[in-house]
Amino acid sequence: MRATKEYRLSCTEEAKKIVDRLTLEQKVWLMSGNIDITRMRQEDMAQMMEAMQDDSKHYNVTPYAAGGLEEEKVPPMLFVDGPRGVVCGNWQSTCFPVSMARGATFDPELEERVGHCIGRETRAFGGNLFAGVCINMPYNPGWGRSQETYGEETYQIGRMGAALVKGVQDEDVMACVKHYAFNNMENARFKCSVTCDQRTEQEVYLPHFKDCVDAGAASIMSSYNRYNGVQCGHHKYLLRQVLKKEWDFDGFVMSDFCWGVRDTVEAAQGGQDMEMMWTQFFGDRLVKAVQDGFVSEEDINEAALRIVRTIIAFDKEHKEYDMSVVGCPEHIAVAKEAAEKGITLIKNNNVLPLKKSETKKIALIGKLANTAVIGDHGSSWVRPPYVVTPEEGLKKANEDCEVIYNDGSDLESAKALAKEADAVVFVVGYNYDDEGEFISENESSNYIGSMGGDRKKGLGLHEDEAELLKQVGPVNEKSTVVLIGGNMIMMTEWYDCVNAVMMAYYPGMEGGTAIAEIIYGDVNPSGKLPYVVPVSEEDLPHVDWEATDQYYEYYHGYTRLEKNGVKPLVPYGFGLSYTTFEITAPEAKVEGDNLVVTANVKNTGKMDGDEVVQLYVGFENSAVDRPVKQLRGFQRISLKAGEEKKVTVSTPLEKLKWYNPVYREWQLEHVEHSVYVGSSSASEDLVKTSIVL
Repeated sequence: MRATKEYRLSCTEEAKKIVDRLTLEQKVWLMSGNIDITRMRQEDMAQMMEAMQDDSKHYNVTPYAAGGLEEEKVPPMLFVDGPRGVVCGNWQSTCFPVSMARGATFDPELEERVGHCIGRETRAFGGNLFAGVCINMPYNPGWGRSQETYGEETYQIGRMGAALVKGVQDEDVMACVKHYAFNNMENARFKCSVTCDQRTEQEVYLPHFKDCVDAGAASIMSSYNRYNGVQCGHHKYLLRQVLKKEWDFDGFVMSDFCWGVRDTVEAAQGGQDMEMMWTQFFGDRLVKAVQDGFVSEEDINEAALRIVRTIIAFDKEHKEYDMSVVGCPEHIAVAKEAAEKGITLIKNNNVLPLKKSETKKIALIGKLANTAVIGDHGSSWVRPPYVVTPEEGLKKANEDCEVIYNDGSDLESAKALAKEADAVVFVVGYNYDDEGEFISENESSNYIGSMGGDRKKGLGLHEDEAELLKQVGPVNEKSTVVLIGGNMIMMTEWYDCVNAVMMAYYPGMEGGTAIAEIIYGDVNPSGKLPYVVPVSEEDLPHVDWEATDQYYEYYHGYTRLEKNGVKPLVPYGFGLSYTTFEITAPEAKVEGDNLVVTANVKNTGKMDGDEVVQLYVGFENSAVDRPVKQLRGFQRISLKAGEEKKVTVSTPLEKLKWYNPVYREWQLEHVEHSVYVGSSSASEDLVKTSIVL
């Protein structure tokens, strides 16, 4: 019940009575992080990289507190980071696949179950807020932290993010959605100002945040970057006008850590409710700003009310969990399921699945094949009790097969091994040095981070890995590439040199198990790419990763390629299976406020499997510039071999509207819309009908 907005609003009078009793200093205390700034500067910031390696000191090893008034029975907000699990503790928490991998499942029900697991572990560590609902949308897949989000499509991100919100909050844990908004660059996140037109803002970059607010999200984290020249943590238009007024958000806004607030008066007036994680511009400075008349006490009262109301709502008779749930078998099973359903088979020329009886020797080649790679080492770094590597997974899956590892650094030895093996599995891609959170130089710290960041050197594999695939791939017909990484990896230069390709993303603590299960056919692959793979990087929007000003165009990803008439190497939503599916007889109708589409789906192969039925709506008859078509619904379905079912996919008519910036309103065009149902965004994978709305 505490997950619902209605319940929280029912606590308004109780919260107001508490706030009315408080002094100005107490109300401002509620708005302030409790971590000591001196300790942070001297210990954590100057030695963050070293501390991250130290179990006793690493970032968020215990929940971070803000506010709280014991005398009023208002507990502090106790912050726990994510999003691939709970970052607290020392080699205990369940490490799920990164959000991009979970996005590839196109399974909101599974994501909601992930949220339940995370909520339980958050409470076990003593936290009451999980700040791991990251839903920023990559404008360009080179964004270093894009592994923390679900894909490139606002509709899909919103569905998946809303599911995580629901799951976490059903465990009486506040879900914090981040980073609001336009946070799509890592290296320049402290200095860049993003600009776009209002249709791009409303139709592309904000809808998924609204989806999470509509799902009942208790908190929003503002971002470091600026939007139209204004710090997002101070942004009156984003925070007060859009979030709190237009979307009727009832929770509280917190700043991103340490440098999310840069000015006392501007932030307080702009709608920032809480400065995290230490107090620099709120605290005594904010008290004085109110006393001197620069900030109204009404603004302070509103912020305090939002904080108190939300926290007491989630604190009342909340669920309690002890440490037995942390990394428990049930949660690990969900992590494994997410990896199995997210790993995406992109190419398969009669290579997979390997037959165990015929596979006596596998050449396992690549630096990442025997490495526990689960994602970046920034604020999302989860420390699980173990990680199954691809090598461990393959050895366990077929104990009668000899798995011989070669790091691939010597091409001749790799060729010799590949030639004599029954099959070759390459494991290549990225790790935390290549992409992820980047700690950059700024006025608050003399420390310059060296790990992660944006992919400034291009979107393909490292040169030595690309050469490895080109040279060794053709040696053995049964050659499979397993890609590791947080977002799209360019494949054009080596794609024809191998006969099977799968994207494993960062697949979590049971990733090696899931990879092996799919290679041997114990699990039928069912993941779908939550992004498009172009033939050339030139087909993507250009980004200067060190820019102080960056313009975001309306089109990116698959909608950009379709608008420009460019055929991708691999389309959005694509993913192969070991069986085949046929989708026929699409029908579309309007029921109430929803577009409802039905189609027949048949498993025409010999193996049970899952298909993700995707709904796209076309806008070729629009009077304004709109995408050729957009994903506006999806439904995962399980079918036994030969089984046929009628599938229903629906979407709110609201999701078919365009934003008219002249009238500042959403408008539905009453014209004929094309309706496509299929297994990817490619025209050859879709069946078509139409409807007049």
